[in-house]
Amino acid sequence: MQTVTVERTVDAQPASVRDALGRLEPFVEASGFDEVAVDGDTVEVGNQVGIMTLELTLEVVDDPDADLAYVQTEGLFDEMSTTYTVDPAMGGDASVVTATTDFSLDVPVLGDVLDATVIKRQRRKELESQFDWLQQQAAGSGADESTVK
Repeated sequence: MQTVTVERTVDAQPASVRDALGRLEPFVEASGFDEVAVDGDTVEVGNQVGIMTLELTLEVVDDPDADLAYVQTEGLFDEMSTTYTVDPAMGGDASVVTATTDFSLDVPVLGDVLDATVIKRQRRKELESQFDWLQQQAAGSGADESTVK
């Protein structure tokens, strides 16, 4: 299993950040996917990565340890899940948002065209774009400090 984790401090109260996370369609669109369709708790995304188009069906799931969580139900990953947590930052006027994506690839299907390094790089970019959107929506300002692990 491969993991990508991105963390950012957002200049907004946790409740405001959670409200923005709850606006699922614009939040997912902020990733920069080429196509996004939301129907209830089902999200379909399409994205051009290199010479391949990745199409995934995601399902929002209940996770007591996350403010938002979804898993892939259809797509080219053996397994893929993403969780978002929002915690108060020191001082209480900001929030620390952490996004973690765990995935495993079906290597025989993907071959040399798409490997874990490409997926990790692309996923970091998508999560950073989502955090930029969260900052703008929850606090009405530009992006703040972020770290990628």
